[in-house]
Amino acid sequence: MAAAESPSRHHGADGYRGPVACVAAGITYRQLDYWARTKLVSPSIRSAEGSGTKRLYSFRDIVVLKVIKRLLDAGVSLQNIRKAVDVLRAHGAGDLSEITLISDGTTVYQCRSPEEVVDLLKGGQGVFGIALAGAVREVEGSVTVLAAKETAAPSADPGVGRRASG
Repeated sequence: MAAAESPSRHHGADGYRGPVACVAAGITYRQLDYWARTKLVSPSIRSAEGSGTKRLYSFRDIVVLKVIKRLLDAGVSLQNIRKAVDVLRAHGAGDLSEITLISDGTTVYQCRSPEEVVDLLKGGQGVFGIALAGAVREVEGSVTVLAAKETAAPSADPGVGRRASG
């Protein structure tokens, strides 16, 4: 029997067996088994149906396992991870390589674009973000323009236009 046909090795289109998925995702077999039984991540190529059958995971399944592991490592509870994964599934999250997730250890956010961030634990509700670097540049520009105007047109108030010393 050729190595590619060996029942102990599956790769690529044939899928990946549990031990390979565990190593690639950095999780234990116990975690993998629990997540499969509770339908957090079901093997998309073949599920275990009866004695002797082995689950086969796709590359995409392993990516999802890895993301779940990273969120757990960041302190997000399995319950909140489950909610986030459900929202991503409900919204048809197609290409996982196009998704950016952010977490503060409690909530999981999806960055859909530089302007759009949604809270996955609140059903995809949009959140408001402020890029501080942009705000700093705007204030620097405004202060520079205003200071130049004050210098060009002195005020009758001797306190206006002077910087506080301190």
